[in-house]
Amino acid sequence: MAQWVTVWRAAQLVGVPRGVLQQRVRTGEVVLADGLVSTEQLLKLYPQAELETSGMFERVTQIREEAFGRRVRERLLPSQDVLAQRLFAQSRELADVQRHLQRYHALVIALRERLREMRAGGGTEGDADDPRLLELERQLNDGLALALATEPVDVLDVMDDMLKVMSAQVTLRPSGHQFVVEGHLTLLEAALRAGVKLNYGCGNGTCGMCKLRVTSGQVARTMPSDYPLSESEKAQGYVLACAHTAASSELTVETLEAGGPADIAQQTIVASVRATSPLGADTMRLHLQTPRSHRLRFLAGQSVTLGLAEGENLRASHPIASCPCDDRNLHFYIARDDADPIAARLFAGGLRPGTAVTLWGPSGDFVLADAPHPLVFAACDTGFAPVNSLIEHAVSLDESPSIALFWLATRPDGHFLANQCRAWSEAFDNFEVTLSNHADATGGAREMAAAMRADLFDIDCAFYIAGPAAFVETLRGELVGAGVPRAQIHAEVLA
Repeated sequence: MAQWVTVWRAAQLVGVPRGVLQQRVRTGEVVLADGLVSTEQLLKLYPQAELETSGMFERVTQIREEAFGRRVRERLLPSQDVLAQRLFAQSRELADVQRHLQRYHALVIALRERLREMRAGGGTEGDADDPRLLELERQLNDGLALALATEPVDVLDVMDDMLKVMSAQVTLRPSGHQFVVEGHLTLLEAALRAGVKLNYGCGNGTCGMCKLRVTSGQVARTMPSDYPLSESEKAQGYVLACAHTAASSELTVETLEAGGPADIAQQTIVASVRATSPLGADTMRLHLQTPRSHRLRFLAGQSVTLGLAEGENLRASHPIASCPCDDRNLHFYIARDDADPIAARLFAGGLRPGTAVTLWGPSGDFVLADAPHPLVFAACDTGFAPVNSLIEHAVSLDESPSIALFWLATRPDGHFLANQCRAWSEAFDNFEVTLSNHADATGGAREMAAAMRADLFDIDCAFYIAGPAAFVETLRGELVGAGVPRAQIHAEVLA
């Protein structure tokens, strides 16, 4: 018998990105009922699920179970307390089902015996020959035989039950956004990894900004917190997302999320240099780390102003290249530039581990839109920094049907993370990478537009462009001239 699962759970069961299933929902291949997908539809959509008709049923089933087992082993197990709570909840659910089945079975047996008594003369005259009683008895016998028959177990149902123990699905209200909690992650950590824009501050249970209300399901405390919740708040189900995890397989909470850059408060944080490393002859990676008690809240694609303590003139704005999911460890890709005081100090060796760097921000609206379009990213040289952040965020969301990256290099080390791009292409389905070279940003933008036109202009895509002004303006003009709506073009000009 088919079960009904969420799109998120369905994607996990068949091992495809959630965006792929959502795309099939939009095209009508997958029909939802109250937002749920039937396992019967999944079995029809994916060839590996059509096992009952195959002569190699046992072997293919074994392969699928082994593959699923590897996926489960790759995840960290939750803590013993959380695992015990989830197993207890599932055991109680199974006990309830078993009790109901036993009662239904007893009811059917009693009805069958009563019919036999009536046909044997225990009822009114003529009951023994009543064809309606004969038909009803046949239906009961056939139905009981069918219920007691041994049938192959639906592998998807078994996998779904296993996932309910290994991980938890959290639904946010009123937005309806969903994310999964795995391993030892807190609700806040899991939400940030999934690209959900929860409100938070310190991340260690001190400020109370990540407070949310549990409306369904159970949570478990993972660490002590200093923020005092009132008795009224506790009675209403409020907890701190940074100090709790999901104890039940499904959890529903109420909280507000940031809708865009305007909802992110400006912050001033004194961070320290964790490491510096060369990415090429003229490109360096700067790794800053914030204090544990003061993390930077930002959206993927945004920038911050970096400043040194020596004076007001030692400041420069740079896009953050890392994902908001790791808000303590901030990465920047900085090109050699004597006019940039931060870059000059970095390449001169003046930014050593432990050096204090003040952050002001975040700033900028070069962020992902909520519409689930196929994504096309275009970067020139270190314009790859904000694009890298956006791509990591998009991968965390797992909602886009496809991702394409075009990266233009105007200098010898312009593709300073080419291997990472190729790894993305190999690791993720529907992820394409095109690396190009041109000494002139304008000429390279025109060639990039020509390369896109053959494959992408007839698709309803969202375009994200980052790089020097000549590159951004040229490529944007080419896209608009080809008929791409301006609302689907997002650009970030780097000085």
